[in-house]
Amino acid sequence: MANMTMVAALNQALDQEMAADDRVFLIGEDIPDPTGGAFQVTKGLSTKYGLDRVLDSPISEQAIVGAAIGAAMAGMRPVAEVMICDFLGVCMDQLANHAAKLRFMSGGATTVPMVVRTMGSGGINFGGQHSQMLEAWLIHTPGLKVCIPSTPADAKGLMTAAMRDPDPVVIIEPCVLYQLKGEVPEGDHLVPLGKSDVKREGSDVTIVTYGRQVHDAIAAAEAVSGEASVEVIDLRWLQPWDTEAVIASARKTKRVVVAHQAVQRGGFGGEIAAVVQQELFGVLSAPVLRVAGKNTPVPYATELETFHIPSVGEIVDAIRAVMK
Repeated sequence: MANMTMVAALNQALDQEMAADDRVFLIGEDIPDPTGGAFQVTKGLSTKYGLDRVLDSPISEQAIVGAAIGAAMAGMRPVAEVMICDFLGVCMDQLANHAAKLRFMSGGATTVPMVVRTMGSGGINFGGQHSQMLEAWLIHTPGLKVCIPSTPADAKGLMTAAMRDPDPVVIIEPCVLYQLKGEVPEGDHLVPLGKSDVKREGSDVTIVTYGRQVHDAIAAAEAVSGEASVEVIDLRWLQPWDTEAVIASARKTKRVVVAHQAVQRGGFGGEIAAVVQQELFGVLSAPVLRVAGKNTPVPYATELETFHIPSVGEIVDAIRAVMK
């Protein structure tokens, strides 16, 4: 194990897979050295592997993802960087109508083994066009797999698993966690497809969450430790998601809170709540509650942005509400 940041863990995953498989290449804006990407996730890789495997693209998300799709269909293993989650809208036709559907439309003859890396912002004053969490767009599209890490170890494990998957995977990397440090396995490390992780065990309330909100949920659980025993489940994979583990935990605690940064309306939390309540109707002691972003564009001003993003205090309030 080594102690490193999430940025370093992602870089290590890319490095190790590029060394092991010469079909793996990277493409994106400003990702070669000396820049190494906007957040330096790819720093050092073009120096090590050359500019034919770390490709500097034009400022065109559609071109980046389109080139990756073509390369994947031809047998390569591209990792495409879409700098910020909000920019997925620019290449959504390529992603949702081509990458996601080609296996289905070819009767399984054509696979698209590619990864799209993108950064989920919010909480760092990037403004309304650079701060959204748009995982619900992706999850709603059949054919895409989606994951979001909350720790450096999970970032490495998810990235490695994504690069080895036969289908298109989108990994949303929470920007506010890029400098978070943690223990990371130095060798081969994968987070199995669709497997969640219990970050904190409990018996009274289950919090289902992912990304940045994992840490908020743990803080909230500790804040009410004298009132309730709270279990925190980090989904890690959002598509496919670990329904078995969530249902088992909810059956045990009989109370569920879902927390995510994306706006509540149409958010993934509604899907989780629907599945839990369908499976455990008559078992739950309280309705499933959601803690999520406010239904507005993300404000730029610090005070308003802080209000927009779900807080530890709001998760605490939800825990207390389901306990009543």
